[in-house]
Amino acid sequence: MARIIAVANQKGGVGKTTTAINLSAALGVTQRRVLLVDMDPQGNATTGAGVDKDDVEYSVCDILLGTCECRDAILSPEHVKFDVLPGNGDLTAAEVKLMGQRGRERRLADALATIADNYDYIYIDCPPALNVLTLNAFVAANGVLIPMQCEYYALEGLSSLVRTIRQVQSSVNAGLEIEGILRTMFDGRNKLGHEVSAQLIEHFGSKVYRTIIPRNIRLAEAPSFGQPIVYYDKSSRGSIAHLALAGEIIRRESTRQDSDDATTAAAAETA
Repeated sequence: MARIIAVANQKGGVGKTTTAINLSAALGVTQRRVLLVDMDPQGNATTGAGVDKDDVEYSVCDILLGTCECRDAILSPEHVKFDVLPGNGDLTAAEVKLMGQRGRERRLADALATIADNYDYIYIDCPPALNVLTLNAFVAANGVLIPMQCEYYALEGLSSLVRTIRQVQSSVNAGLEIEGILRTMFDGRNKLGHEVSAQLIEHFGSKVYRTIIPRNIRLAEAPSFGQPIVYYDKSSRGSIAHLALAGEIIRRESTRQDSDDATTAAAAETA
């Protein structure tokens, strides 16, 4: 069963889509089965994976509106080692159509449940807003990965996002948790960046990934070529950082599974 992760931050320009694409690619090259779901009407995760967002038969919009099955919309691009559930501008219309419908927040969760056994990880690239599309992602997910720059206003946005996650936990998805906080576009020469980084670690502890994604020209160039950084320039700092992040995530998941197994065994002995 896949671990489903929403990649979210209501503040734009923090590297959210870059993280979703390149982490999916990095996990793919480690032979993990990965699905990238594009829930952003801009469709940048779709194009960043080399798929023409305006030339797809089905998209996430069709899944949310119930006009196709999830498996029929999934694409397997030949040039990357992960699958893509494409998104495009049609999602804006889907958001409007869903507003008055009962159970609208569970549409994505119900769809992904039909294919979750086919993957190890499912990453959902969320729009930079807290709307019904993001809510669908949060209801479907086990955790939220939060990419953020180490700057003052980013901390304010993080507080708002954490409150939203808690509201979702208390209402529609009790199992939702903060999967991790990822420091992106980091410039080691910036004193403020180090100060904000220290505050994140102080407040969130081990939830902050040890891996830091640096500012990197090659990483910024890769989307214009429709390639994740691990294919565009595997020796770049951006590629090395995302491969390191993938390794950290795999280790965390192994530790979590070991803990769950130990808990299950202890419960069996008590029974």
